[in-house]
Amino acid sequence: MSEIVSREIQLTTRPNGLPETSDFTLIENTLNPTASDIVVKNLYMSVDPAMRPALSNGQTKLDETMQGGAIGKVIASASTEFPEGSYVIHRAGFREYYLSDGSDLNLITLEDESITTHLHILGGTGLTAYGGLLVTGQLAEGENVFVSAAAGAVGSVVCQIAKIKGCRVAASCGSDEKVAYLKNELGVDHAFNYKTSSISRELHAGLPDGIDVYFENVGGAHLDAACGQMRPLGRIPVCGMISAYNNKGARSEGVTTLSNLIYNRVTMKGFVVYEFNHMREQFLTDMRSWMKQGKMKYEETIMDGIENAPAALIGLLQGQNTGKMLVKLADDD
Repeated sequence: MSEIVSREIQLTTRPNGLPETSDFTLIENTLNPTASDIVVKNLYMSVDPAMRPALSNGQTKLDETMQGGAIGKVIASASTEFPEGSYVIHRAGFREYYLSDGSDLNLITLEDESITTHLHILGGTGLTAYGGLLVTGQLAEGENVFVSAAAGAVGSVVCQIAKIKGCRVAASCGSDEKVAYLKNELGVDHAFNYKTSSISRELHAGLPDGIDVYFENVGGAHLDAACGQMRPLGRIPVCGMISAYNNKGARSEGVTTLSNLIYNRVTMKGFVVYEFNHMREQFLTDMRSWMKQGKMKYEETIMDGIENAPAALIGLLQGQNTGKMLVKLADDD
């Protein structure tokens, strides 16, 4: 196969606070595939809040093409496992083309769903919500659930799983438009804009009997308010601390109510998605069933072109997305 020019995004300056587009550079990389290479044309890539700390702590290398979840189509291959025309998911996003030996690719088998759903509701995002709520959060039928960042990719799935399980759900978000989405589309019982209201008062109004499970995505003031209203034997699965990601050392705003965890015997536990890999088949079965029944909905915020990947990440950190933030890299020819 002849050489390929791939446009790619590199981090060239470590951000201080909220990243700026000037911290990133768009470069052109010439690839020369060999007969043994699997050539992947990336179609969509994901941007996620967890990418932010890595920009400052050194995990994301300067002047190297960034990593991130992506779905691509194999356009050249001698592999029987990943034949030409197949779809794959991998971690080499932030680029238009990728050469692989197959060790870092996973084949996608599509049913009735859109291919993009494998970057969120049927992918790591959905599994994060599923395992974090049902395993780490030990959710029981009919409990009281609070979800922060509830209109985001993970939070919106958590809200819907909790409703499927017969729970009462309170949800926070950052705009009145998202409040309407959570109430009218996702069917949560109580939603509020944390920027214009008191988190504590809203939780008292929405969950007057207290919180059994707080699905933590934000930290800071949200965690402070939730800890004070946890019920005995409550659980706090900690998925993220997005309010802290732009701070030096990702340090969160102080929490003053942790003493309430003692006598209420509340468990607060962090988790990561790979803990739930053994559940993937059951997860896919459940999610596809819920989607077909109309019990599981999703939204996508899609920006077009690799050149807009930095803006998509910055927009995500500013809450400009509803549901999953994606970047479209190419048409599926």
